[in-house]
Amino acid sequence: MKRIGIVLSILSLTFALHAQDAKPIISFEKKIHDFGPIQENKGAVSYTFQFTNTGKQPLVIHNVNASCGCTTPDWTRTPIQPGGKGTVKATFDPRNRPGNFNKSITITSNASNATEILRITGNVAPREQTMEDIYPSDLGLIRAKSSHLPFTRVEPNSKKEASLEFINVSDKAVTLSFTRVPPHISISSVPATVAPGKEGNIVAVFDASKLDDWGFVSNQVYLSINGEEVKDKRLSLSATIEEDYSSLTPAQLAAAPDIQFSETNFDFGNVKQGITVEHIFKVTNKGKSDLILRKVRSSCGCTVSKPEKDVIKPGETVNIPVTFNTRGRNGRQNQSVTVYSNDPQKSTSLLRISATVAP
Repeated sequence: MKRIGIVLSILSLTFALHAQDAKPIISFEKKIHDFGPIQENKGAVSYTFQFTNTGKQPLVIHNVNASCGCTTPDWTRTPIQPGGKGTVKATFDPRNRPGNFNKSITITSNASNATEILRITGNVAPREQTMEDIYPSDLGLIRAKSSHLPFTRVEPNSKKEASLEFINVSDKAVTLSFTRVPPHISISSVPATVAPGKEGNIVAVFDASKLDDWGFVSNQVYLSINGEEVKDKRLSLSATIEEDYSSLTPAQLAAAPDIQFSETNFDFGNVKQGITVEHIFKVTNKGKSDLILRKVRSSCGCTVSKPEKDVIKPGETVNIPVTFNTRGRNGRQNQSVTVYSNDPQKSTSLLRISATVAP
């Protein structure tokens, strides 16, 4: 019996090895291709990898995936008989990708080596930048490096300056000014008049002391060139108004307010379209000094929230009612309420509500 078992084991192993040998095998002539230096402005480059089915069954490539959208693969899609040849073509687009690149192409098939990885490498020499590359924003007689002027973080009751480069692309001098400017922003061109082909700077100052607001703030101003407002040409300006607590000592942090919520997510479940539902979030000050709710902002006009009071004593709990009007809504809805406070650890807190609205 023991001898029979050994014989059966040998036969099983032999059968398994034979079955493995009977599978197709994808064998590439090379798996890495270096394009070397290529020019960005000369367009896409391609290389075709050659392979042979060195197995004993037909080879079928199931899929070929590139590691990024800049590389497009193509391959032999019909079955390759034993001894037959096929190709995998990789096309690389160097546009807006200067510098070295190393991209992979993953091949999956019915071969015994079911997954194979090819690589293409090279170095993209950048094209010479055009005026449109350097100044992509078309603002009429001028072009700017952007149509957005970010102030990033601004402390309350402080001022912050930001600037934006532009160039006069017309054949005459332009005098740049701005209209519909909100009171907390001052903005001008330096110099005020720019000669043809010359550069200038749009310089703006954000004065948070003139604005009773917190968190992200966005405004738009319109351009006026040579005394005429340019239709549909405007700049967006943004800032996030928040306090800087980075210099607080450990003792000051320990004595600070601590905002805590009973919950930060609530699902109304299934509700009928056209009705208004309400949920109350409870906020507690677990710190050692007064908690001030600077502002409560909803993600859309359909959500309204107003806390019972703005100043919460240590240990005190107040309600923040949140109402959601389902009028005009349909399907799954997700909204948020942002609470800005003087808690140095959590100056911005997010409350989320959701519902499934049925017509």
